[in-house]
Amino acid sequence: MQERKYGTLIHVAVILLSLMLCLSTAWTVFSEERRWDKDRSSKFHPDDDDHDDSATPAPPGNGGGFGGGSGQHAALSFRDYPGNCLSCHSDEAGEMLQSTHYQWVGDAPDMVNGVGLKQGKLTNAVNSYCINILGDWPVCGSCHVGRGKRPDDVTANLENIDCLVCHSTEYAAQRVRLPDGSMGASSPTDSMVQNVSAPTRADCLSCHAKAGGGDAVKRGDLSLATIDNADPFFDVHMDSSGPDLACQRCHQFESHRVIGKGSDLRPTDDLSRGPEVSCLTCHQDKLTRDGHPSDKIHTHVARVACQSCHIPTYAKVATETHRDWRTHQNGTPADGVSGPGHPYTEKSADLIPVYRFWNRLSDNALLGDDIRATYDSSNGAYATSRPEGSVDDIGSKLFPFKYKTGTQPKTASDNRLIALDTFEYLKASGNVTTAIQKGLVNMGYPANTPYDWVVTDTYQLLNHGIEPSSAALQCNDCHGGTARMDLQGDLGYRLKAATPSLCTQCHGRKKQMSFEKLHVKHVKDKKLDCSNCHDFSRPERGLRMSYRGD
Repeated sequence: MQERKYGTLIHVAVILLSLMLCLSTAWTVFSEERRWDKDRSSKFHPDDDDHDDSATPAPPGNGGGFGGGSGQHAALSFRDYPGNCLSCHSDEAGEMLQSTHYQWVGDAPDMVNGVGLKQGKLTNAVNSYCINILGDWPVCGSCHVGRGKRPDDVTANLENIDCLVCHSTEYAAQRVRLPDGSMGASSPTDSMVQNVSAPTRADCLSCHAKAGGGDAVKRGDLSLATIDNADPFFDVHMDSSGPDLACQRCHQFESHRVIGKGSDLRPTDDLSRGPEVSCLTCHQDKLTRDGHPSDKIHTHVARVACQSCHIPTYAKVATETHRDWRTHQNGTPADGVSGPGHPYTEKSADLIPVYRFWNRLSDNALLGDDIRATYDSSNGAYATSRPEGSVDDIGSKLFPFKYKTGTQPKTASDNRLIALDTFEYLKASGNVTTAIQKGLVNMGYPANTPYDWVVTDTYQLLNHGIEPSSAALQCNDCHGGTARMDLQGDLGYRLKAATPSLCTQCHGRKKQMSFEKLHVKHVKDKKLDCSNCHDFSRPERGLRMSYRGD
């Protein structure tokens, strides 16, 4: 009996030990999966009451892997990619398949041109850089998050999604167009699938910093230098010696859909959250009277975007300001004799932004538009992207923009911008005439259709490159002259009549005083609305709409 009793106890102990080992293994797997889900979601809400940076850190700008070589991915092999990703994460791949990052086209509710149309760079978007993607998927598509096929290719499926371009910095750095036309690493290694992470700045900027054909070419406020920047005056948010914020700290993802886009970009990726990234997400106090050093600054908050004061200059790395397809970058004619190459471009650095009122709607050109509708006689340019808004639009704020021009071909008879075949120009013959002829055929025109050369222009919202508060613009920067902005000539602040007439509409002539004293007396002291002297009003300030005497 005694032996039987001990045997039973030993048997029970073995069972309990086995259960403990199973639970331990299950907890390890659960914890690893939970860590994967937490990092993968990229949902970082610094204003949440339960947010704790020490417990759920945002991914650092250029580090912070998860599921690495020693974790659940340690046994993965690159030869099984992307199947090894899809075996566990097919739902996530399905989310990505429907996103703007993959589709490159979508609903565009903030476009006033082509209302109701699906819009995007895959199909109908036109700009002042490479004009349109028509005919040049091999080059333009090299920054697509797919593995080589167009997203509208009927044979493209979940296996066309290139997970590693965002989730492996090692892979993204080697990603090229391979001889078979697919996109992939030039020298793949197993570590690329074993050491995956939430996207780093390096991953994002491998495409976004090189938009338009090179580093800092297109956006003006993004460059490869932003990856490891340690100067707060270069970008205070992505300063690697300071906040070192990852892109998705502001561009928050949900179900692989992201918020935040430029004024010149068409689709809205997440219709439920909208396109805007708001500074107030982190800086809510700046909306209050105590949020800035003076009440004068506070009076600007409702009508002046944060970026206008906190981005005194842009293009810390030189950005493109003009492009001309008639000549190659080296100065040779684009006649095919010298072979393919980039078009002639002009670049500049440390530029003062151009300021425009913007209500978050844009008039962006589409392929096939009659461009005469957007001709600006003041500068002789046809617009490919312009912000909508004005000083008298209650939904508008003053924003900073990059301004850029391009010399492009259009059809002579019906005034359509021609999507010249940029593959022919950049990679094949380098002959601009041949590129235009192929572009015409791609658009459904005869190759010999007559064409003219015109200048186009574009405005592009500036959001990055915020500097420390010590570098913010001061009153005199904007109100002391027209070097930075012409408030009266360009932005609608002109007086509605000559000064003597304005004064005598309410009272007799009085002694002359400075603009600042005059403004304080009438607005702050007498509470008079702007419409008494200007062609616009500020109803939100509760001022008097008419003068009623002293």
